[in-house]
Amino acid sequence: MMKTNPMTYLANMEQIESDVFEKVLSRVSSYDYTQYKDCDVKCALLKDTLNPDDFAALLSPAAKPYLEEMAQKSKALTHKHFGNSIQLFTPLYISNYCENNCIYCGFNCKNKIKRGKLSLEEINTELKTISETGLKEILILTGESRQKSDIQYIGEAIKLAKTYFSTIGIEIYPLNSEEYSYLNNCGADFVSVYQETYNLVKYESVHLSGPKRVFPYRFHAQERALMGHMYGVSFGALLGLDDFRKDAFATGMHAYFVQRKYPSAEISFSLPRIRPYINHEEKEINDVDEGALFQVMLAYRLFMPYASITISTREKAHFRDHTLGVCATKMSAGVVVGVGGHVAEIKGDEQFEISDPRSVAEIHSMILQKGLQPVYTNHITSKGLVGWGVW
Repeated sequence: MMKTNPMTYLANMEQIESDVFEKVLSRVSSYDYTQYKDCDVKCALLKDTLNPDDFAALLSPAAKPYLEEMAQKSKALTHKHFGNSIQLFTPLYISNYCENNCIYCGFNCKNKIKRGKLSLEEINTELKTISETGLKEILILTGESRQKSDIQYIGEAIKLAKTYFSTIGIEIYPLNSEEYSYLNNCGADFVSVYQETYNLVKYESVHLSGPKRVFPYRFHAQERALMGHMYGVSFGALLGLDDFRKDAFATGMHAYFVQRKYPSAEISFSLPRIRPYINHEEKEINDVDEGALFQVMLAYRLFMPYASITISTREKAHFRDHTLGVCATKMSAGVVVGVGGHVAEIKGDEQFEISDPRSVAEIHSMILQKGLQPVYTNHITSKGLVGWGVW
């Protein structure tokens, strides 16, 4: 079977006018992290405002001996802009059907896994149970299947979530701007879309078929979400899928150029690393250890001090705890990565394995022990972030 060109849009995909794509790929193509030296890192650490070249230096191997200095400066910036607050949320997978053949993902349409989809009644029960933990932010996720999880179904799930939660995020397949506007009207506040890798050759080799194979449509998802009146967007690459330093640099530049174009948008980062998944076979990946992951998080904070940074349950508890207040400002708790599972038995298999299974109460206690404040509610209006609430 002939594979489609990953740069060719499908008939139903909206194309927008934007120069962000060219700007990011141009920067990444010329990024050679081996050229940076000790003096470049020191120069970046002396600045109050970093430019893209400073950011590139802090991601380079030359910055590894300076992690402590980076951490101290990052901690000060995090406290300045976020205080002692750590925002808590949990994800809810409502379906794991997928139309994409992505070789690194447990939801791969070719994988022989247990597929499931929650009814609206089951979604309501899950949401009610989650809300009883005190959480007021929910992230609704689906596999990438328009057929099994259409816009109306997702919209109804969001409406139900609005009954229990003050802030609702979605992590679903990329949409056109009018579809994002529809979900915003249903009650969604922010959108997470991860490019996985910004290396087009690698992207084509790991996305064998399905709508996700179209690289530029996915790339422009955050812009279309903001055009559809979402207040916030999240960026990330699946670190380890390709050269993690280049993908981290690309992610930062993507967020940077979108922020400059949409200055009122709330920008956030997530830093997933490849984790084992069902039907996993060993593939060639670029190992990203905790030190490297921490360096990336610190570089994001120093480059974009106002951006929220989420630390995933893919990571071990001790590492997640260590990042809080230094660079991470948001973390998940009480996580289940199968379909449902907060009330009854999981209805569909997990996307990946988690490393931190702690409950909301356990995460809450840990945050307090660190002298930080667990935050459960961020009040959003049409003008953006206006206040915080605590449980």
